[in-house]
Amino acid sequence: MSFTLDDLAKIIRARREASLEASYTRSLLEAGPPRIAKKFGEEAVETVIAALGDDKVALKGEIADLLYHLLVLMESRGVALPEVLAELERRTTQSGVAEKASRSAGQ
Repeated sequence: MSFTLDDLAKIIRARREASLEASYTRSLLEAGPPRIAKKFGEEAVETVIAALGDDKVALKGEIADLLYHLLVLMESRGVALPEVLAELERRTTQSGVAEKASRSAGQ
């Protein structure tokens, strides 16, 4: 399988131009970040619930929904996937414990 999150991000970006009637993605983007964030939160809860069960197929579906809504939220706020990946790369240069401590110290 060669489908990537970058592919999904490109599809989401392209759907900004789709007709409102034909594109769920466009309708989310038109509704704005508050609506998208709410939907992302709902999907996060559904993912947690699925993770507590034994149905791997259901969990995969919920994770797919979660990733999709996260990327829509990122698109709505102008955050590009490469920016997030660069931040993750930066964080992997130190241990998770040290990285969390550095975030706490800066607050």
